[in-house]
Parts: sequence; C-alpha cells; structure tokens
Amino acid sequence: MKTPADGARSGAPPERIDISSARELDKWSRRLDVTHDRLREAVRAVGSRAADIEWHLRGSRGAPRTARG
Repeated sequence: MKTPADGARSGAPPERIDISSARELDKWSRRLDVTHDRLREAVRAVGSRAADIEWHLRGSRGAPRTARG
C-alpha cells in the first residue's frame, strides 16, 4: 500500500536518501535524529526511500506500533 510520504497521492516521486553524499547524510541524520552509521545501516537494510528508512528506524527504536485488525 502506498502512503502520502511516497508520493502516492501527490504524484511526486518518493524522496530518496543518497548516502554517498555528505550533505545528504548530514541533512537526513539530523532530520531522523540518527548517526551517519545508523542511517547507512538503515539504507542497506531497506533501500533508499526516505519513508521506508523512517519506518525502519522507528521500528528499531522500539516505538509503539499500532495494531491492525
């Protein structure tokens, strides 16, 4: 299922995180409140889509997840 974060409703392409760019690493590390290393690990784990990375990082921090019924 697509979410607004990945451009499903706006028609915009999903945001991607380019870990080969120091500027991108800095920007996204601050935005997601993680270290560069943690961000690189997340990109390797789930790919470069920002929405997927954010979801992955939240799950790995033990954030509460909503139940779907």
